[in-house]
Amino acid sequence: MADIREGGCHCGRVRFRAKVDLALMSQCSCTICVKKGIMHLPVQPEDLQLLSGRDALKIYTFGTGTAQHAFCAHCGIHAFYVPRSNPDRFSVNASCLDGISIAELMPRRFFDGRDWEGAQARRIAAGEHTPPTGPVGAATMQGLLDRALG
Repeated sequence: MADIREGGCHCGRVRFRAKVDLALMSQCSCTICVKKGIMHLPVQPEDLQLLSGRDALKIYTFGTGTAQHAFCAHCGIHAFYVPRSNPDRFSVNASCLDGISIAELMPRRFFDGRDWEGAQARRIAAGEHTPPTGPVGAATMQGLLDRALG
């Protein structure tokens, strides 16, 4: 069940509000997700609001440049990002939600990011995913930044 939750980075400069469903939490085995320790919560762009920290955010991209890895330039925490697998959406890092407990950080889904191409092809073939037709990657992130409150 989806709840409206707030969260942010470690230093507090980046703050957000999002409609999230902890039952949809997933984990990915790609190198950046493993190193960041992110627990993914999928979020529609209209369900994520940047409350503060627009100027503190930096974006890191690599490979195809589709994924937009946002992080706080002051404390380095990755509170949310635009994933390559769903570039028309966001993934909120569940670890960055206010009041989250370790017991709640139990992903029920897994994405084999180390074999990204194969994993994505299997999701599409199984009908579990439809690639976006609208704005992707940088456009998705820019939409959030344009709507930012601070």
